Amino acid sequence: MNTKFIPILDLKAQYATIRDEIHVALEKGVDAQQFILGAEVEALEKLLADYCQCKYAFGVSSGTDALLISLMALGIKPEDEVITTPYSFFASAGSIVRLGATPVFVDIDPASFNIQAELIERAITSRTKAIMPVHLAGQMADMDPILDVAKRYGLNVIDDACQAIGAEYKSKRAGSMGNLGCFSFFPSKNLGGYGDSGLVTTNDADLADRVSLMRNHGQRPKYNNLLVGRNFRMDAIQAAVLRVKFNHLEQWTETRLKHAVIYKELFTRAGISISLDEFGVKSGIVLPIETGFGRHIYHLYLIRTKYRDELKADLNARQIGTEIYYPIPLHLQECFSSMGFKQGDFPQSERAAKESLALPIYPELTEEMQSRVVDEITSFHKSHA
Repeated sequence: MNTKFIPILDLKAQYATIRDEIHVALEKGVDAQQFILGAEVEALEKLLADYCQCKYAFGVSSGTDALLISLMALGIKPEDEVITTPYSFFASAGSIVRLGATPVFVDIDPASFNIQAELIERAITSRTKAIMPVHLAGQMADMDPILDVAKRYGLNVIDDACQAIGAEYKSKRAGSMGNLGCFSFFPSKNLGGYGDSGLVTTNDADLADRVSLMRNHGQRPKYNNLLVGRNFRMDAIQAAVLRVKFNHLEQWTETRLKHAVIYKELFTRAGISISLDEFGVKSGIVLPIETGFGRHIYHLYLIRTKYRDELKADLNARQIGTEIYYPIPLHLQECFSSMGFKQGDFPQSERAAKESLALPIYPELTEEMQSRVVDEITSFHKSHA
């Protein structure tokens, strides 16, 4: 058995390719002794506003805080409702609850893992104030019908693009289509910092002003507080790291896309790739399905298998890293038990939580490593056929 470990993500391998650039940037930042906001953050904001096709971008303290400050900027308050998906990282719903508002869940499309746009309208009530689609795994949700229903009902849209920087929908970038866009630079993201940080984007001048004000305790000028904000500021050191990494982002994204093509070819050749319609009828795996709306940036490479837990254990024993995103859908989280949700309320999200498994897809992965991943999965599935 090959005992060399293939991790789900290898940040050390990435660091080795940019080590000298990172050290220069960090030294420059420390020499400047400007650690919070400042010139480094402003330079990053300009880069990312252009990249995301937005007029404004604001560096903040995390992806979670990007969601929270966006909701605050829109004036979301207790008793309001925000429509989102139950199949996402906790922050999507957690940020809504933090403001005393209520997350209203809409089930996902089984092909894309994103919110089913056609189900949103029936979830709207007189208390609904916003829709928060999550662009999961690096592929954007079906935005045209989401924006259409939002316009008809006078609702705001927050793009939870924390996993989707550089993803596209009909040539429009993630974070540019809603009233506000939110990004995470958690270290494991396609563009990841060396700690927590995030970004808010918008094309609305009034919202831009509110976000800018709120991220620094609502003060303008210093010590003159116009409203109650919070400390949502980005550290300059994170901005320095992200500026270095940004120069490599497109190359890394293209490499991820090539890896996705290689996986498809290898799995097809192995004969265990099946369609979503065949899933449950016969043994095999469903590969990620691209919706055709635009560029999938493959933050995650999510497969589906009815033997998910057994396969994960088998791959772990064979020194191949995988991860489950996410094992418990949000409506079944213990902290939301008072909302009265039960098993079966959102069946597609519950299925995905039981069946999906993320495989290694990071840029430094080699074709030899991908072949080994596919060989081990093929061996496992043939033994379970």
